[in-house]
Amino acid sequence: MLRALGIDKSFTGVHALRGVSMEVRPNEVVGLIGENGAVKSTLLRILAGVHRPDGGTIEIDGQAVTIRNAREANAHGIGIVFQEQSLLLNMSVAENIYLGQEAAFTRLGLIDARRRNAAARRQLEKVGLDIEPTRRTAELSFAARQMVELAKALALEERTDRALTILLDEPTSVLESRDIEILFARMRALKARASFVFVSHRLEEVLHVSDRVYVMKDGGVVAERAAGGVSVPDLHQMMVGRGLQTEYYREARQVPPAERVVLQTRGLGVAGAYRDVDLDLHAGEVLGIAGVIGSGREELTRTLFGFLPPTAGTLAVNGTPAVLRSPAEAVARGIGYIPRERRVEGLVMFLSVATNITLARLGAVLRMGLIAHGRERRLAQDWVRRLTIRTPDVATPCRNLSGGNQQKTVLARWMTAKSRILILDHPTRGLDVGAKEEVYELIRALSEDGVAVVLTSDTLEETIGLSHTILVMRDGAVTGRFAAPAGGKPQQVDLVRHMV
Repeated sequence: MLRALGIDKSFTGVHALRGVSMEVRPNEVVGLIGENGAVKSTLLRILAGVHRPDGGTIEIDGQAVTIRNAREANAHGIGIVFQEQSLLLNMSVAENIYLGQEAAFTRLGLIDARRRNAAARRQLEKVGLDIEPTRRTAELSFAARQMVELAKALALEERTDRALTILLDEPTSVLESRDIEILFARMRALKARASFVFVSHRLEEVLHVSDRVYVMKDGGVVAERAAGGVSVPDLHQMMVGRGLQTEYYREARQVPPAERVVLQTRGLGVAGAYRDVDLDLHAGEVLGIAGVIGSGREELTRTLFGFLPPTAGTLAVNGTPAVLRSPAEAVARGIGYIPRERRVEGLVMFLSVATNITLARLGAVLRMGLIAHGRERRLAQDWVRRLTIRTPDVATPCRNLSGGNQQKTVLARWMTAKSRILILDHPTRGLDVGAKEEVYELIRALSEDGVAVVLTSDTLEETIGLSHTILVMRDGAVTGRFAAPAGGKPQQVDLVRHMV
């Protein structure tokens, strides 16, 4: 029903797609995998009309078509759910679902909101979401907004006689396991009326939900496999050209932390979020904080970086009492923060790699009050080399980097700022397995250098594998503490008992 043949695309200085071909058949889920930088999203955006290809052909039902914009893609039955959600948070759910399609509900220049809300309710029923269409989108959880995005794509049924192809770009990257299963259940139920192209870095998910899998590497398709005839190690080998490291979390490099406490809290709390948190973070220690959404762990990490000032308890940095009322005060105390939403909070996407790396320590590149660009460039080039950040040049805007290289750019900023305490909020979210391994190497190197790390992660396996000590939180309170030395890691089931 949909075929891409020899798709080619270049951006300034980068040949992104090189003769890519793939096809989507009726009522199937096609998995699309590859390392960060394999330009999977670029292919989806070409199919969705966001980008125009430089070469190649797109066919719908065997007929060549030209897709110049998103409206033309919609007319051909192609919808997309973006990795970075495209909903407008200050608008209602119904307004978002029919954004740009208001004419269907307009009479004499006025929108019939009641009719639009009724239509939106039908779309929400398709994805099993029981919410009022009049609700403001900002009030919804991230998982609920993801379902609204899917409902918006499925609303194409009303505007085209073509079979639907829904492109899902990393739809599970910020969802909890329960929400992921709900999404997969809806995908399976909707296969009778649509086909899906599913992009994910979680290879187990791809095999679980897909019928066929395409593997991309260096801008091209290197393999196509039936999902039932391939394993996760096989896919990893095709993606990165090497086998999955048996020592994935580099546990052999884990050494005991120092005795010196660099960050301490006693009775720390934020009203309505968490309470009575006592912790001691040692130099060189990786302290993992485990818990489900609503446990208070995210709010705790944001308190440690000054985003969310505490309403109770005390905090000390290097033995000195501290009241962190802003991120600037945390940075001044040697604390750095890598947020889960690196594109929103971690980087200034339109600025260069060099500028982003030096943002937290401008004093290092100033001369007579002005930025010395040569000095800034040399400093950035040093960190690009040391962290193997793949970029054409340090003048390249961060928006042009892959997710893994964006994450390493954020890390380079805090290394430039000489931070000795790092808060890593889901540092491998949205990264492929190869990029994750590089991040694990960096975390081990930081620990060996005496940098203390507070870690929250997408998976218990990652938390256990990387941490020296693990705190478990539930309903805003610490419910368990576990030592996690090399060779003596706790089991996931032990942590889960204290999480739920």
